[in-house]
Amino acid sequence: MPCFKDKYTLTDRENIFLAKKFWSENIYCGMRLENRNVTFPETETILQGVNVPNVSLDDIVAILNMRDAWKHLLSTITANINIDYMCTINGLVSRNESLEWGVLRTGQVGISGTSYVPPLPALATVGEELSSLLASPASATEKALRLFLWGARSQLFWDGNKRTSLLLANKHLISNGCGILIIKDINMEQFSLLLTYFYNTNKEDLILHFLYENAIKGIDYPA
Repeated sequence: MPCFKDKYTLTDRENIFLAKKFWSENIYCGMRLENRNVTFPETETILQGVNVPNVSLDDIVAILNMRDAWKHLLSTITANINIDYMCTINGLVSRNESLEWGVLRTGQVGISGTSYVPPLPALATVGEELSSLLASPASATEKALRLFLWGARSQLFWDGNKRTSLLLANKHLISNGCGILIIKDINMEQFSLLLTYFYNTNKEDLILHFLYENAIKGIDYPA
């Protein structure tokens, strides 16, 4: 099994500074994960409280929901990641967007563009899988990447699963001083192809390597 060592060892102050510096870009990343029709400049403008006439109300709500979820994440950086915390993040991310938000879904869903149909999430099973993932001997960076992929493929909630998983992965990275996870525009097409392959096969090596090499960002100091 490949070993993904931590790339960064940052102080709490450094990592929170980093997260705030990339605040707008990470929220925009969440929009791109869900194929939202909004640009980075539009996202920044909306976050500054300025109206953007060409952006739909649904997209504006999604951006502001991500903003609120990030604010909550940064104010609870020392909290444990558990089912309740996941539900709270999803409740902020998908507020007024889905059938229900902040609770595990109770109906069957599919994933667009794939043949994979995720099973209904059972509370006990979800708790066991999450606990096992976080208790593994892997590095904090690897746990964060696996947390992101597990949440995305499991589709635990009615909506906002990739955004919720992105936030949880960043919560784990930041609380351990390991940087942030952010998928840039230039990498989004390749990421989407690898994610679809992962959905269909449950083989994670390719996308783990891709995210590790291209999506972990930190503060680099001269040697």
